[in-house]
Amino acid sequence: RHLCHDRINFEYAEYCMKSMLWHGTGGMDAYLDSDQFLNNCALIIARKRRDPLLGILHPVFPQFLAELIRSAATTHALGQFWRVMSDLFIDLASAEADGRVSSIAELVDFIKLGLVAAAANPISYGVQIDGNHYWILPPEAGLTFLGDVAVPYVEAVFLRGTPFLGTVSFNAQAQQISPDQAKFCYGALYADPLPSMGAGIPPSLLMQDMYRHLPLRLEQLYEGRTRGAGDVRVKICSSFQKAMFCVTNAAIAGTFPHGLAGADAAEIAADGAYANAWAQRLCQGRTDCLAA
Repeated sequence: RHLCHDRINFEYAEYCMKSMLWHGTGGMDAYLDSDQFLNNCALIIARKRRDPLLGILHPVFPQFLAELIRSAATTHALGQFWRVMSDLFIDLASAEADGRVSSIAELVDFIKLGLVAAAANPISYGVQIDGNHYWILPPEAGLTFLGDVAVPYVEAVFLRGTPFLGTVSFNAQAQQISPDQAKFCYGALYADPLPSMGAGIPPSLLMQDMYRHLPLRLEQLYEGRTRGAGDVRVKICSSFQKAMFCVTNAAIAGTFPHGLAGADAAEIAADGAYANAWAQRLCQGRTDCLAA
């Protein structure tokens, strides 16, 4: 069963982690470049260098192990993010089932309240080595769920992303990829639905995972549309993209400078500028392909 891919795949999760680590936005990225983080890495590496391979590897490539620890820290922070989102989506399913959520506006508001409720959750990470505890993301770093993980996740995965192999040319002379990371538009919100389930497209295995665990009600819904089971994974991918728009909407609504409750002209103008900046970025999305 494992060899036939009858298992949970983590290809897209790894894509998300690498995108977030590479684009490097938010407070967690700033901490990962700090002297305190490097000092914590040095303590861990010094303890682990009793491993003969690491003892040889570290002097030759002194930044290699610290970069692996950065990757592990980003993965662990995303695990804490997905833990909150998993519980939130399960609660959302229950709310939809009992009628508390019956529209997109109510769905967005439900997610926004969940994000705001978890906003100040601390993000921390430590490891045990030979009975001793070593911090990698210590509590004193002050990292929190919304500002340091959730919003950078939206920026790196939903908006910027990285181009999938085989969809654009990586040749610098072709100039199909902008040299400015801030101008990347390869995230989930901009995704063209055509490459879904194509070779080298990371969400493909995620769609397979969702298909394997599809609730009966959704299975019946997809079966009655277009080509039935023939394009079910593409339809799941479209639903996934719609859901990401809802999460992004909720994240934006939860981070307005004055919460859309500004009383004076300056506060209203600040909220308006914030909304306009997001509108300009989101208007490039392929919403024309997300038919109901």
